[in-house]
Amino acid sequence: MLDQDMVKKVSDGQGFIAALDQSGGSTPKALKGYGVEESAWSNDEEMFGLIHGMRSRVITSPAFTGDKVLGAILFERTMDGTVDGKPTPTALIERGVVPFIKIDKGLEDEANGVQLMKPMPELDALLARAKGLGVFGTKERSVVNLANREGIAAVVAQQFEVGRQVLAGGLMPIIEPEVNIKSPERAEADQILLEEILKQLDALPEGEQVMLKLSLPAKAGLFDPLVDHPKVLRVVALSGGFSRTEACAELAKNRGIIASFSRALLNDLRHQMSDDEFNASLGEAIDEIYAASATKTPVAA
Repeated sequence: MLDQDMVKKVSDGQGFIAALDQSGGSTPKALKGYGVEESAWSNDEEMFGLIHGMRSRVITSPAFTGDKVLGAILFERTMDGTVDGKPTPTALIERGVVPFIKIDKGLEDEANGVQLMKPMPELDALLARAKGLGVFGTKERSVVNLANREGIAAVVAQQFEVGRQVLAGGLMPIIEPEVNIKSPERAEADQILLEEILKQLDALPEGEQVMLKLSLPAKAGLFDPLVDHPKVLRVVALSGGFSRTEACAELAKNRGIIASFSRALLNDLRHQMSDDEFNASLGEAIDEIYAASATKTPVAA
């Protein structure tokens, strides 16, 4: 059974969802952006320790509270770690932030213009562990590169299959079939994706809901039918390579969709910053993303 207070916060709350879920493959890039060079670690444990330190600094910042940040998506190691001596999900909940966890194990090679998710043989055990730690939901990502209906249908079918497994485990799935914003067929891919998602939503049993995490559409307002759908708890958007200013401007054009940004949230943070500088920079990013999510007003540059 889902925590109904968390359901209400995610469904009705004003704000956005922070994505703090860079995994092993993207961690060196995330650390480099944070001002930490690869020479700073000599093995994976040290690397993950450094990225956990960055995430802990974000989570404990006075700027990072449930007033504007509705939820946060965690990497599995982050979920299993501690912040201020408490399990990370507990630390988030105490700040009024709903915890989610990234569950996919990466992407298969491209076929039919898409990349499906790799198998997740230990998913049920991970869901049970997450549930025990107070995690509310999950996130799983696929990628659409071309407007190939067969490929997009396969991506969406796989996403909803995993989503049903997550629902059976008592958590809320965030289904993320990302359309590559650099695709030469982006607008066509968006349209096919909308159609395939609506088919899968209509097949869900009455009373069940999922969340959707989508690339901002080439045509503003295209995903309105998903925002309004009774089987969708909330639609959130990834920044997808847009700068924060660009992503917020695009987001503001789409009613009912809130942000779930990673790079666009963390891009200006540096390891070398004093706490005051760090908190001010994070606060500025949070305010800008909040405005685009909650009031649909992009902050003037």
